[in-house]
Amino acid sequence: MTTSLPTTPAELAGKIVLPDDRRYSSLRSTYTTTGRPAAVVLAESADAVAAALRLAREQGLPLAVRSGGHGLSGSATNNGGLVIDLSPMHRVEVLDRATRLVRIEAGARWAQVAQALAPHGLAISSGDHGNVGAGGLATAGGIGWLVRHYGLTIDHVRAVEVVLPDGTQVRADPATEPDLLWVMRGAGAGAGIAVAFEIEAIELHAIGFAQLVAHVDPAGETLRRWEAVIAEAPRELSTAVMLSSHGAATLAFITAVVASDDPATIQQAVQPLLDIGEVTVQQAHITAYSDLVSPAHLHPNTGQMPSHTTNGLLKEMTPDVARALVTASTGPTPTLIQLRSLGGAANDMDPEATAYAHRHQRTLIVASSFPPYDRKALSGAWAPVAEHVDGQYVNFESKPDADTFARAHPGPTGDRVRELWKKYDPDGVLRQPGAA
Repeated sequence: MTTSLPTTPAELAGKIVLPDDRRYSSLRSTYTTTGRPAAVVLAESADAVAAALRLAREQGLPLAVRSGGHGLSGSATNNGGLVIDLSPMHRVEVLDRATRLVRIEAGARWAQVAQALAPHGLAISSGDHGNVGAGGLATAGGIGWLVRHYGLTIDHVRAVEVVLPDGTQVRADPATEPDLLWVMRGAGAGAGIAVAFEIEAIELHAIGFAQLVAHVDPAGETLRRWEAVIAEAPRELSTAVMLSSHGAATLAFITAVVASDDPATIQQAVQPLLDIGEVTVQQAHITAYSDLVSPAHLHPNTGQMPSHTTNGLLKEMTPDVARALVTASTGPTPTLIQLRSLGGAANDMDPEATAYAHRHQRTLIVASSFPPYDRKALSGAWAPVAEHVDGQYVNFESKPDADTFARAHPGPTGDRVRELWKKYDPDGVLRQPGAA
């Protein structure tokens, strides 16, 4: 028997994937969450997005929007509802090479973006994996491999093409829709569906890339020295640290990215990391940015990595925080702790300029657990760290709720986000946690 919806708009003919379609198994889920939607719409244009929104309203179907697939919250799929999949909209175009302005459709993955921009000597700081979708990142923040040199991805978004929940198509830029542009840069998921972005890229022909391993003492002094090095480092240097327990030892696997192809600049930036403790260098070389977010990352998302994740932003790596991080990574609940360096260009932006207000913290801490350990186990491991953090980043939270919203969008920023969500989505079609 052929599965069908009661009505199919003419604009969506051939674009609706139902459970009996052979494509359904590769489209139903995200990277972390297995979904069973009633239908997936492969949207090829803003008109198709508007038609899918109408269909969801008319049929009373729960709605999910997907630009990429990693989506840790699982909100990019659902059970029994409609998924609007933007993956057919993946074009990348250099609009003006002189001003480095590029147009990126929301369904593009960052591997595709990097590949398209590389021949022009341009790059955009993006997600740390090539399979991450442009739309989800560029509406929430964008703490990427070049964050201290470039800032957040949203900091360079100059315009957004949006389909509002009522189907209206709007260009949000400083001259025409400044409020919509503001909320789309940091809290876009509750205001409309971004279908394309105009983003200012940077000149970047190659990067320095190094991987190091440091032994971490029980008190976490190695982590404090890492933070001190980053605080004094040139902005070209951004790092990510993964803590791993190996028997009685804790190791920090450090990835260092230097936004330069000059060997002297790269060495000067990375060298101080060798002094944070007992450090060995696994590899160091100059490579293309597109190798860092490689096309090899482009894979189907089938719920293959179930996990629970939370995070917090940190102003200072105090002794108590450092000790708590080591304890969390070596405790009875196996917990993956990752640290991302901030500061530099990420903190240049006025906190009121976008819906991402966190412009004073030095570090993003991400904690994840994997089956058979559940959310409760993660919360227990995270609790000693949580009391020290200052804010949260929405893209690394697998169970967003009202408290998450308050930490991600504090004070007046949260008030304005809620006000604009109600303005652009009065019926709550895209309802997000914390909207009330």
